[in-house]
Amino acid sequence: MAAVTEPGAIGVLIVDDDPLVRAGLVMMLGGAPDVRVVGEAGDGSKVPALVAEHSPDVVLMDIRMPVVDGLAATEALRSRPGAPEVIVLTTFDADRHVLRALRAGAAGFLLKDTPPWEIVDAVRQVARGLPVLSPAVTRRLMARVAENGQDERRASAVVRLESLNARERGVALEVGRGLSNAEIAKALHISVPTVKTHVSSVLTKLNLNNRVQIALLVHDAGLLG
Repeated sequence: MAAVTEPGAIGVLIVDDDPLVRAGLVMMLGGAPDVRVVGEAGDGSKVPALVAEHSPDVVLMDIRMPVVDGLAATEALRSRPGAPEVIVLTTFDADRHVLRALRAGAAGFLLKDTPPWEIVDAVRQVARGLPVLSPAVTRRLMARVAENGQDERRASAVVRLESLNARERGVALEVGRGLSNAEIAKALHISVPTVKTHVSSVLTKLNLNNRVQIALLVHDAGLLG
């Protein structure tokens, strides 16, 4: 039996071309009282209309779909003001293009065999504006960055980071290492509210959507060794 949905529950749009995957996600999310599935789509072309109709807080987006794939759909969606957060669904080892989705503004990714409770927790976390990448997963993603075009990315990233002041660069570096706000505060001997202020400033100055993009930029600049 599905849980009784709480007022103000997190609205989730599921986008996957496999009906069985969609059914499984609906079932596991339906067991959480603070989460509700507001719609489903079998390809990315239907996302804009469904987002306009249901105003979801989070979109679970498959990568490989017909008509419009999850990468293009994520880029189009996250380029709009007030867009919902996006979690990409992937098999990781097969989907090298997951970085493109993260650069477009996706808040993170989930493996399709992720345990149900972790998927629900990830939805909650992303709805609060936090990424769903652990430090270990972030390091694995960073390794992908180095595969192609590293020199060009590095030069561009260095120039962008030079627009930050010293404290903002320090905070950006710790974000790139996968530290939480509390861990950054401890490392830099500043308060958590100050860390939050600097993170917001970095996002604004660099025109980024979230902490994942900060981490990618820091890695591109070669600051993580």
